[in-house]
Amino acid sequence: MGYAREDYAGKPVIAVVNTWSDLTTCHSHFRQRAEEVKRGVWQSGGFPVELPAMPVNETYTKPSPMMYRNFLAMEVEELLRSQPIDGAVLMGGCDKTTPGLLMGAISMNLPAIYLPAGPMLRGNWNGQALGSGSDVWKYWAEKCAGNITDSEWNEMEDGIARSPGHCMTMGTASTMTSIAEALGMTLPGASSIPAVDANHQRMATACGRRIVEMVWEDLKPRDLLTMRSFENAITTDMAIGGSTNAIIHLVAMAGRAGIKLDLQKFDEISHRTPMIANIRPSGQRYLMEDFYYAGGLPALLNQIGSLLHLDCLTVNGGALGENIAGAKIHNDDVIRSMDNPVAPQGGTAILYGNLAPNGAVIKPTAAEKRLWRHAGRAVVFKDYNDMAARIDDESLEVDEDSMLVLQNAGPLGGPGMPEWGMLPIPRKLLKKGVRDMVRISDARMSGTSYGACVLHVAPESYIGGPLAFVRDGDLIELDVAGRKLNLLIGEEEMARRRAGWAPPPPHYERGFGALFSQHVTQADQGCDFDFLHAGAETPEPEIH
Repeated sequence: MGYAREDYAGKPVIAVVNTWSDLTTCHSHFRQRAEEVKRGVWQSGGFPVELPAMPVNETYTKPSPMMYRNFLAMEVEELLRSQPIDGAVLMGGCDKTTPGLLMGAISMNLPAIYLPAGPMLRGNWNGQALGSGSDVWKYWAEKCAGNITDSEWNEMEDGIARSPGHCMTMGTASTMTSIAEALGMTLPGASSIPAVDANHQRMATACGRRIVEMVWEDLKPRDLLTMRSFENAITTDMAIGGSTNAIIHLVAMAGRAGIKLDLQKFDEISHRTPMIANIRPSGQRYLMEDFYYAGGLPALLNQIGSLLHLDCLTVNGGALGENIAGAKIHNDDVIRSMDNPVAPQGGTAILYGNLAPNGAVIKPTAAEKRLWRHAGRAVVFKDYNDMAARIDDESLEVDEDSMLVLQNAGPLGGPGMPEWGMLPIPRKLLKKGVRDMVRISDARMSGTSYGACVLHVAPESYIGGPLAFVRDGDLIELDVAGRKLNLLIGEEEMARRRAGWAPPPPHYERGFGALFSQHVTQADQGCDFDFLHAGAETPEPEIH
């Protein structure tokens, strides 16, 4: 390799775990950032080694990137265990890479620091600022309604993603990197810096310097991650109007640290946390670049400091309260005060009822308020292909008060719980001006999406959850304030339908798909593999 003994002898060996690939556009700057991390490692007297890890690409991974989050977590854990590694800098940002990298690092429990990819710059079309995902859904609906042309659509598409970095809305990527910072796993302010800002390069080098110090201090993930730090993360998620996906990932990450997060914990914290980040899609106009210039996550955390456990330790060795002290808000419309919030409660709510005995999730701040309390007749699609074939059929019996129901889209049914939960509004309703209606599924939806979408219904329909028994014309009641989701049929009828249900055949009989099918847990349990939850420590491999 060309190294002299004095290059490495007696020095911490630092893994630079890089999820770069040609297909992962969110991480297209990571080749350079890896070198900047190494620069910091050398400066602090460490020995850097770059290790590639599977990129879980949100745009191209099939059948669903969620299916491979646990694969990435396993790869990271085993990389750090099987190689001669003393500490790690984890490079990620695209939606599933943040939880995947952190889950693996938590299980391995070597000193580790997270380097967020950073959001891309805001998009632009016809003088309008464009936001990833959110404007794709918005303008696709307008295209389907006949209000914009194919040419205009192509122009918008060309202007929406114009730099490296992950989605610049408060989608899953920005939500999860913010959560990583709130947990104490990043340097202060790291999650807000745009990917192409020079401060991002400096932050990468600072990560390299700090991880060497963390090795000498033996500061490990499970020294930082407690129930209190996860409560900070949930509070942050509610205050930023974060993605519904955060709930699944936080439950899984906590499980790796031996901490059980019940869905009720999310609802309890949501009730007491105002949403103060005015960032799309839950917010009204701004994007992550604006958030950074307005003070970024440190300023937001300082604003909600009374709701946080400020004594929680972070990777820089200081407490959270020390890291955010003095952080200022530079635009109080982007980061609101607690007296002038975007919404008085957090961005997500947990629903229960006979349709979701183990819970379901909705983001009310991204839905039309008229639908927060709604009853309507079900229009049922047995799977995605059925929905795609019939949703725009002029003969479909549907109106704006209907409840669109998608079955067999959960962890096992999808498979991999794809982001199908934002069912398209039927074209004939789009032409009438309808832009939101209640949609119910055991799927997820993109954090960049919006609408009255009830998601993560558990248990899922594929294993015989109540969602499997919904029929066309059934009356369903949604009550966000009351946290209820109920199928309005009698218990005897429900029992009759359950007795007549037969389980579908498995999607996979071999390979990773079979492993996934046999061991993935349901949405309310984090969709992790049951054998990867915290338990007895895996022994250090013997060296012969």
